[in-house]
Amino acid sequence: MRINSSRLQQHFEAMSLIGKIGDTGTNRPAHSPDEKKAFALAASWMEEAGMKTHIDNFGNLIGRLEGKDPLLPVLLMGSHLDSQPYGGRFDGVAGVLCAIEVVKTLTENNIQPARSIEVISFADEEGWRFNKGLYGSKGILGKLDPDDIERKDKDGISRRQALIDFGCDPGMSKEDEYMPGSIFCFLELHIEQGPVLDIGNKPIGVVSGISGPIWWTVKLKGMAGHAGSVPMALRKDALLGAAEITLALNEIATQIPGAPTVGTVGTMNVFPASRNIIAEEVTFTVDLRDIDIKRRNVYEMDLRKRIDAISKKHSLEYIITEDFVSEPRYCASWIKEIIHAECTALNLDAPELMSGPFHDALPMSYACDYGMIFVRCKDGISHNPLEYASYEDLALGAEVLYGTVLQVLQK
Repeated sequence: MRINSSRLQQHFEAMSLIGKIGDTGTNRPAHSPDEKKAFALAASWMEEAGMKTHIDNFGNLIGRLEGKDPLLPVLLMGSHLDSQPYGGRFDGVAGVLCAIEVVKTLTENNIQPARSIEVISFADEEGWRFNKGLYGSKGILGKLDPDDIERKDKDGISRRQALIDFGCDPGMSKEDEYMPGSIFCFLELHIEQGPVLDIGNKPIGVVSGISGPIWWTVKLKGMAGHAGSVPMALRKDALLGAAEITLALNEIATQIPGAPTVGTVGTMNVFPASRNIIAEEVTFTVDLRDIDIKRRNVYEMDLRKRIDAISKKHSLEYIITEDFVSEPRYCASWIKEIIHAECTALNLDAPELMSGPFHDALPMSYACDYGMIFVRCKDGISHNPLEYASYEDLALGAEVLYGTVLQVLQK
């Protein structure tokens, strides 16, 4: 191997101690003190690899290895270091640490690329703290919505305040946007977060594309009343409506057996949340994804009709807020060919597979060509402390990424 697998393992082990929960879990909220500690550690490794580092005003950590011609569009690599509240040690982290290892290997071999290379740990990819993710990657492309900066977490802290506490100046973030054409391409290594590679006993996969997600927040409004005295036929029970909509989403997403469509209601807030009061208001999230945009659009319309019909059935008012939407985005063929070739050179039989989860590569795909490398994830478990990728597989992924970077730098 050209990369240093023992050094890479040490980096993973050191990073796993920040925000550690239990034996193997991680909780590093976006824009938090723990993420700041993670940034400081990653920045120290970036600097050892010859990069200059800074945190921009979106809360992204950026390390830059200057190329011979700084005016050429930059080769971008990375992922994220924030985690789910009950997450694992590898989601996002793998993409950042393997990218740092690639740059370190370049500098150890006295390779100065023609174009500059930047490694980014994007801010708030996960989206759980402020109920909307991909903040840093959308931010550098000027794709944020006006209300993104004012969204609040469960403690009432706005993203604006969290960024200020993090040391950022949100009022200056416009200066941190990348100019159109300034990014040559984007590469992201990630654990698969699914079982395909594990079932096939394949350590590495080549990503074909990312499913197009729709994220909604749905609010149902009924009428509170005493649970013991209001007759069932006269109730305006918002929670009952929410339950039926949840079932409807599942029915819609599973109507074609074997299709990659997925639908999830992941959070639900009930008001006034008393055991003997009929729920007056329920706010819940909807996550609908598919690699087939036509099918997803049909399912979206079906779900809207079901929400309307169920709300009328229970005399409820409803509001659907679209938090995020993207069409499916396919990886660049020329980058996939390079990744396949690198896998072949290492005698790796790397299948091509789609990504159901979205990644920072999704918004990046609107600005430049992109490619992704998947690393086997045991039992397909992710967003869970049981999430596991072996250090051997991660080293293979870093080696494939290194070879890919060498080839991309020749373009």
